[in-house]
Amino acid sequence: MAGLICIVISYLIGSISFSYLIAKKIKKVDIRQHGSGNAGATNTLRVLGVGPAIAVLLLDCAKGIAAVLLGIVLTSDPLIAAASGLASIVGHNWPVFFGFRGGKGVATTVGVLATLVFTAALISGIIAIITIVITRFVSLGSLIFIVGTSIISVVFSPQLAYPSYYLYFLVAISLLSIWRHRTNIERLLKGEESRIGQKATSK
Repeated sequence: MAGLICIVISYLIGSISFSYLIAKKIKKVDIRQHGSGNAGATNTLRVLGVGPAIAVLLLDCAKGIAAVLLGIVLTSDPLIAAASGLASIVGHNWPVFFGFRGGKGVATTVGVLATLVFTAALISGIIAIITIVITRFVSLGSLIFIVGTSIISVVFSPQLAYPSYYLYFLVAISLLSIWRHRTNIERLLKGEESRIGQKATSK
């Protein structure tokens, strides 16, 4: 029962859309009706600027961290902690408080992976940041981070001593991210994806 409660609370935590709330507070607009239409840090950067985007990034990341820690504190079960982290990502993507229209869950996923598999996330994060700096494609860097973290965790699982069942959660998180970024992937392949500093090509 405690595990189920953790998962439900984590979903509700994930459902708090900070980009929506901050955009409403600052500009009285629905962030989902502007820029790329995505309720996340990157679109907040496009619509509101650097300061609000950093705030959204940190707050969304904190949602993932809080969800995993909630599972650990209340149950001491790494399995529940991982499930709670996944629930927070699902909540961010499909928030019950905002008509199930959310973001792509990248920042929340960063928080989840950094808490669950820190070493793998750190290595993959460095590669992702370098990729974003060179290409200015946030979507590409995001995918590299999430999928890369999963691959590193699996390949070096014996050395990093992660629970074997983390594999299933990492695969689920990676597939979810790929699905949410499917239009970005299409634009990347066509050479039409927006770079940092450019307006989004479509919602």
